[in-house]
Amino acid sequence: MTKLYEYELFKSANILMRDMLKLKPDETIVITADTESDERVVNAAAAAAFALDAKPLVIWTPSPRGVGKAADPMLPVEALTAVLCEVDAWVEFNNQWLLYSTPFEIAMEKNKKLRYLCLVGMNADMMVRVIGRINIQLLSEFLHKVADMTARAKHVRITTPAGTDLEFDNEPGYRVSCDDGDASQPGIHMLIGQISWIPRFESINGTLVFDGTVLPPLGHLKEPIVLKIEKGRVIDIKGGSQAIEFKTWLESFNDPNMFRLAHVSYGFNPEAKLSGNVLEDERVWGCTEWGLGYLSPMDAPPDGIPAKSHCDGICLNSTVLLDGVKVLENGRVVQPELMEMVKDLGF
Repeated sequence: MTKLYEYELFKSANILMRDMLKLKPDETIVITADTESDERVVNAAAAAAFALDAKPLVIWTPSPRGVGKAADPMLPVEALTAVLCEVDAWVEFNNQWLLYSTPFEIAMEKNKKLRYLCLVGMNADMMVRVIGRINIQLLSEFLHKVADMTARAKHVRITTPAGTDLEFDNEPGYRVSCDDGDASQPGIHMLIGQISWIPRFESINGTLVFDGTVLPPLGHLKEPIVLKIEKGRVIDIKGGSQAIEFKTWLESFNDPNMFRLAHVSYGFNPEAKLSGNVLEDERVWGCTEWGLGYLSPMDAPPDGIPAKSHCDGICLNSTVLLDGVKVLENGRVVQPELMEMVKDLGF
């Protein structure tokens, strides 16, 4: 039975517009969606913005057959770019995301006031759980504490029961990004519950095993995919039929940079569950997530990683050691100071 969630969805959309984006009267906010997006979420968000006396503008497009720059050929690039360069805020609900597409990059460069919030693939059930039912202030405090610990670390090791065993050095010149639910300032913002950073690429070595979700092209995994990593590059992929499909997809771009690891993240949203939607899956409590392929020069100056597309893979139940000190063990917080903070979050 479909859950209606009219009341809960309105509350969640109100939190999104009022508390996260902090919309002001007369501000213009664009809401983008494609033909795979959840219309209930789009309408609730637009209504919440309008209730704050802001000016919502909803743009629907056909669903591209790729994400990021791979979506460009199916987008009205010039028209969409022109709109994004003039608005105050942008919430993206597209299932085939526009993040790192050409309109996105031009708008983020030229529109210095733009507040972008990435909520790709958001549906009603997810929005109620991961936005409407969490203690944003308490979770924010926890996330910033973990982010600070991670930023101070020089060396990181990540293992999982599925077989991940990766080590790498942090790159001091790159910031640790903390998605804490505050999208009130110009820039790029993500759904609350994730901490991301960019390691020193050539220092990443070991085995990476995706056992949650890989998107694109697969969604929820039926079996693990094992990747051998040397100096930040995938040199071998093993597993069953999904591993073959993943390798074939990466090779289809004829771009060696699609095999490069781009970033790593923690997942820490108390209400996130493994659903096959990477936006939610990469925030499942205690997971780690790795991106492959494109990385914007905005995130890793001066060049980023120029690749034709990007994908993300989830490693569940992660153990994380920062300079040899265990912070997570099989997805549970074990660092004493952090353990006190997570009790009220349900962990």
